Formats: sequence, structure tokens, C-alpha cells
Amino acid sequence: MKYDFTTAPDRRGKDSIAAEPNRFYQIDVPTKEGFSRIPMWVADMNFPTCPEITRRMIERIEHPCFGYFEPREELYEGIINWHKLRHGEEIKKEHIAYQNGVLGGVVSALNVLCSRGDNVLFHSPTYIGFTHVIDSYGYNMVLSDLKQDDHGVWRMDFADMERKIKEYHIHAAVFCNPHNPCGRVWTREEIREMMDLFAKYEVYVISDEIWSDLILEGYTHVPAYSVSDYAKMHTVTEYAPSKTFSLAGIVGSYHICFDGWLNERIQKESNLSHYNEMSVLWMYAMLGAYSKEGQEWTDELCQVLSENVNEAYETITTRFDGVSVAKPEGTYMLFLDCEKWCASHHTSMDDLLRKGVEYGVLWQDGRPFHRPYAIRMNVAVPNHQLKDALERLDRYVFNAEED
Repeated sequence: MKYDFTTAPDRRGKDSIAAEPNRFYQIDVPTKEGFSRIPMWVADMNFPTCPEITRRMIERIEHPCFGYFEPREELYEGIINWHKLRHGEEIKKEHIAYQNGVLGGVVSALNVLCSRGDNVLFHSPTYIGFTHVIDSYGYNMVLSDLKQDDHGVWRMDFADMERKIKEYHIHAAVFCNPHNPCGRVWTREEIREMMDLFAKYEVYVISDEIWSDLILEGYTHVPAYSVSDYAKMHTVTEYAPSKTFSLAGIVGSYHICFDGWLNERIQKESNLSHYNEMSVLWMYAMLGAYSKEGQEWTDELCQVLSENVNEAYETITTRFDGVSVAKPEGTYMLFLDCEKWCASHHTSMDDLLRKGVEYGVLWQDGRPFHRPYAIRMNVAVPNHQLKDALERLDRYVFNAEED
């Protein structure tokens, strides 16, 4: 490979909550002596970012002035070209608007489409960030459970969605595409059926597509707005480079909206609720990310993630009796169901989670995602770290010898 996905960077002392958990990490137990800590919880990859990003940022930092600025046309050209090459979709500059973050963009769109106290439809399991912002801003989350079919694939329950749209008088839905934490890459047929249902009841859609670049081998991302005329004019789509390139600490995102009136109102709402201007360094990070080199780096990353997911899935399903997991089609998160294991070992979820951390596997409590026996695990680490983590979970946690 051209790029380095085998070296685990030393992140100690570099402000990383992934590697050095603080108040955000709720599993407060020490790791046993002799075991390193492997960051596998928050959605932050343990790879160095694309070198072209750091090159462009350093090049800009070498100039000592950082005053007010106007975004370069090159930024919008990069976004337009990125979506054309990776998703096959044509967008224009007027469809693009900056947001300080995807969650801020979701709230700004809801503030235009809804009134406080309104009900908003989500799928469950549900990304924990959605739950936090919906609660904070005074909206009510109505959950429609995803169901697993006979092959373990997560599916939308359209009958349940329709019942809840009618019962709760829903006018807006938040859609996760690809889905976090389940890892589903929704098909065009599935999204079209969902959009036909939303059109029937005039429901607007906020589609979180922050994971849309991280599609695993054999799958294709379909933007939600692309499936119908209704979808195009009733969808606000949120994007960011943070998951693809590990740029969460740079802060910044953007949305795509084809309805001019709606786009204008969301931008107005964003500027009222928070300072909503990009930083010059985010712009240069984007110029590096959405470049030819960024395209090549992302293609290699998806190959690495596909290999890691395959290895983790094989290990979990063949060696961890009582633990089930659907094989992700996108993202780098696994969503484990440990109910049968906990029952057969007379172990609580709290004890199971702590056991992993004691042996240096920093995984995430999946219960706040609305599943009572879930663990979310990030496999975007160098393969040698993944092997080490799986071996520790096998030897010391799921198949540990009874005392």
C-alpha cells in the first residue's frame, strides 16, 4: 500500500480522549499492569490521517496571518468533485452550506422544520449523539426498531414506521445512512420505499451521511436525496470529513440541500444558535482531504477496514459463544449483542464491560444506543492491535478459565 495503516501513533499527551479516556468514558476501572490500552470505543480511528491534509495545513500555517477570510472556490470545487466521483451525484455550490458539526446541523434543520416539543422519528439502535441533542433541544424522540432478518441483516420495519408517523403526528425524521451503530449500507430500494412512505405523510428527512465514504468491500452508498424527486426536495443531508479522515478535533461539516428556501432558513437558524463560520485550518484540511491523494487514501482505508471487519466478525462468531454481531457493510463499528453470554455466565453487562477494560480493550457501553446487552467496538486500528484485542477478549474475557 502507498499509505501507512500499520503504525499505531503514540497519542499519549496529544489530547486524545480515544487513547486517554477522561470524563467522556464511563467505564472507570484501571487496566492491569503489563497490558497496553487499545482505543476501540469512540468513533476515532487509530491511524495517521492522510498526509496531504497535514501538508496543506502546514503550508498554510507557515504564513503568520490568520485573520478574517473568505472560503476559496477550490473548497466548493473539491466538495462537488468528491460527491461526483464517490457517489455519482451532481451538486452545485448553492446546494452546499457550512455547519460547525453534523449534530449542530441536525438541530438547525429541526429548528426550521419543527416546533419544540414535536416528535421526531429515529431508528433504534440509535447513535448516542442524536439522543443527547434531541433531549437538550426539547424534541421528543420516537423510535422505530430495526429488525434483524433470518440472516442477521438489520432491516427497517416500514409498517411500524407508518404506525408511528400517524400516531405521533410526525413531520420530520432523522435517517442514519450508513447506519451507526449497526453498519447497514441501505440499498436504493430500501431508501426509495422509506421515501415513498415519507412522501405519503409529507415528512421531511435529515439524513446523516457522515459515514458515506467508509463503505466496505461489495457495497455501494446511495445518498438518500437521490432516490426520487420528493427525496431531493425534502431532504437535508449532513456530511463531514471527520470520520473518514479522523478530523473531529479540527471541527467542521457541511450540508447539502436542494430546496433554496429551506437551505436559506437552515443557514439563518445556524447563525442564530451558534457561531457558524469555518476556520481557515478546517478549509485547508478539506482541501487536502478532498483531493486526488485523499481519494487514493480513502480507497486504501476502505480496503484495510474491510479486512479488519472480516477478521473481527469471524473471530467473534466462531470463538465467542453467546455473543452475536451483524457483519457491518459500512463504517468501522461493530455492535455486539452479549445477552446470551451474560445469561450463561451469570454476569452483568457492567462486569463484562469492566473486564474488557481491565485487559486494555477500551470498548463502549452500547446500552445508551437503546439495546440492553450491547457493546459498540471500533475496529479502525492497525491490524496487529486488532489481533491483540481479539486475543485478549478470547483468553481473558469471553473464554476465560473459571476461577
